[in-house]
Amino acid sequence: MRILLTGSSGWLGRTLAPRLAQDGHVVVGLDILPGPCTQIVGSVADRETVAHAMEGVEAVIHSGALHKPDIVKHPASAFIATNVQGTQNLLEEAVAQGASRFVFTSTTSLMISKSIRAGKAGGAKKAEWIDETLAPEPRNIYGITKFAAEQLCRLAFHEQGLPCVVLRTARFFPEEDDMAHTIVQSGDNTKANEFLFRRLTVEDAAEAHVVALTKAPEIGFDTFIVSAPTPFSPEDCEALIADAPAVVARYFPHYRALYEKRGWTMFSAIDRVYSTAKAEAKLGFRCATDFAKVLEDLR
Repeated sequence: MRILLTGSSGWLGRTLAPRLAQDGHVVVGLDILPGPCTQIVGSVADRETVAHAMEGVEAVIHSGALHKPDIVKHPASAFIATNVQGTQNLLEEAVAQGASRFVFTSTTSLMISKSIRAGKAGGAKKAEWIDETLAPEPRNIYGITKFAAEQLCRLAFHEQGLPCVVLRTARFFPEEDDMAHTIVQSGDNTKANEFLFRRLTVEDAAEAHVVALTKAPEIGFDTFIVSAPTPFSPEDCEALIADAPAVVARYFPHYRALYEKRGWTMFSAIDRVYSTAKAEAKLGFRCATDFAKVLEDLR
């Protein structure tokens, strides 16, 4: 297929473009920044640019967006123009072009309310078990615009019949978290811990999009959380707030020795857990890298 990939100069785009080419697809990259996987430099907010990029396209993977770190650089209107109007431009042009499917990269961030983020410090008695039944409660303009874009995808399917799959991806970015000043662990330590409940590799994120692209026509419209599979169950949520290291040790008794060799520590409390049961059951996707694999690599 000829596929339009937005955000092609980004971390995910640079991984996804060659993966799609590996399957024989022709990838047209669109991004506001130049890059090795980008053929068209421009914004999805510009309708003429989108119309040009969509010529002959049979499918769209829309991973381009203004992200949470951009909040300090851009006004709310820029988020609305790029994340909302840009998505609508792509959807309308996809329908006009007769595209057969549309995959939208969303975020688990829009599901994290202020109360969930406060966790133990805010008086939470247990970690939040997060699956697709939890109503989004975006806490900033990034989350609000990503949720609005999800709803535009839903509308495009129900009104125009364009199959749309929404992937709410957990963290896969290589940078330090923007709340790093509240975390005592090193970057690698923090990321390793997060594979228990809210992280995946960029390679797994790319693979999820490949699977969604294939399954979109049979799915129609649906939303999936994409993250490394957690070892935890809902029954662990109270203990995860009270004493996360003890819970982790029940599942991985050897983790402490591996961590001690590197001077690493586990989070004292874990405030949320993303469930990927729906993605595994309906989308047929499971991340290849989980916490067990992280420990194996540490060995």
